[in-house]
This record gives sequence, structure tokens and C-alpha cells, in this order.
Amino acid sequence: MPAPVSIVIPTLNAEAELPAALEHLMEGLAAGLIRELVITDGGSTDATRAIAEASGAEWITGTPSRGGQLRRGCAAAQGEWLLVLHADTRLEAGWAASVAKHLAEGQGRSACFRLQFRAKGPMAAWVAGWANLRTRLFALPYGDQGLLIRRDIYEAADGYPDQPLMEDVALARRLKGLTVLPSAALTSAARYQRSGWLRRGARNLWTLMRYFLGVAPERLAGSYSK
Repeated sequence: MPAPVSIVIPTLNAEAELPAALEHLMEGLAAGLIRELVITDGGSTDATRAIAEASGAEWITGTPSRGGQLRRGCAAAQGEWLLVLHADTRLEAGWAASVAKHLAEGQGRSACFRLQFRAKGPMAAWVAGWANLRTRLFALPYGDQGLLIRRDIYEAADGYPDQPLMEDVALARRLKGLTVLPSAALTSAARYQRSGWLRRGARNLWTLMRYFLGVAPERLAGSYSK
């Protein structure tokens, strides 16, 4: 029987972050969880493709749009389960055991990881704590927490929409129930450190509110990336 999980990672000029993300996946190979690695790229001009091919990943390329990239990557994946991760996310040691237990005991529910920033200090802990509370209360994780989802559930929810932002929220809103795994997704704090923790946190919340009010993701993406 083939391994159950396909890893899907969207990339765009990710040479600085991708090697560490892939290194942290190795325990999943050792545990017999990972069937394949799919890198779905949006037109990288750096060494991202060379890194992906050296790791044995399937390489898919197309126009840059995170939702569109994820949609293409998930369509190409063959596993019974999909584990979608960002290129700047590193899974905490012990993640494979958490995933294996969920596959065996989670009754097919979708799942995500706890958010933790690769940064020290009270603001990093506070922002991550808010994100984890939001996830538990509203079943609304962001993509940097990863998403573990059974293929049939993904397809029944019509997958990721082809949009540049909030594709993770759009899919999460169509899912019924979500488990937060005990392991953490260790994600980059670069945007927060550049903009300031409070300013970036407020901007993210405002972006989410505007999305719920119907503002187009294409319009939101322009201000989010600044």
C-alpha cells in the first residue's frame, strides 16, 4: 500500500527558505507517511527549481497566484491525504507522530498545526496565541499553519479557489470541523519584523474583515504585500 500523504508546497523565489522546510519533512519519510512531494511554482527566477528537483519533487509551474498554484499542485498529487505547507514553514520535531495518530484516530477530519513564529519575545507569542485562538474558536487557520485534508473532502469542497490571497480562508470556510494538531508549524516572522508586530497583526485582521465584507482578493493582495 502506498504512503498516504502528498506534500504540496507553493513557491515563488523560495531558495532561502525551501531547503530547511524540506529538511524538516524527513521524519515523515522515515515514518512511511509521505508518498510524494509536489512543488507548485509561480515563475521563480532563483534556485527554487534546482532545490526542488534535487529533492525528487514533482515540479509544476504556472502563473503566480497562490490559490491557483495550490489548485494545480493538489490536482497533480496522488495521495489519499494532502498536506499543504508554505515554503517558509518548518514543522516541529515530532510532527510525523501527530499526523500518523490523526490519520488513525481523527475520523477523517481535516487538521492544521499550532502556529509558532521562529522569533523570540512576547509579541511573537501574543500574535501566535491570537492566531491559535482564532483557529480553535472559528475553525479558521491561515495557510502558514499547514492544512492536512483528505482528498475526497478537498474535492467535495471544490478545493482552493484560483485567487492571490485568502485562498486558505475560502477553503477553510467550506470545511466541516477542524482538528488542531499538538505539533507546531514554525513559520517565518519576517513580515512582522519588517512592519512591526502590532501594525502587521492589525493589517492582517483588517484584510480578513475586508475579505468577509466582499472586497476582491486581487485588490486585497496589493495592500497585503506592502
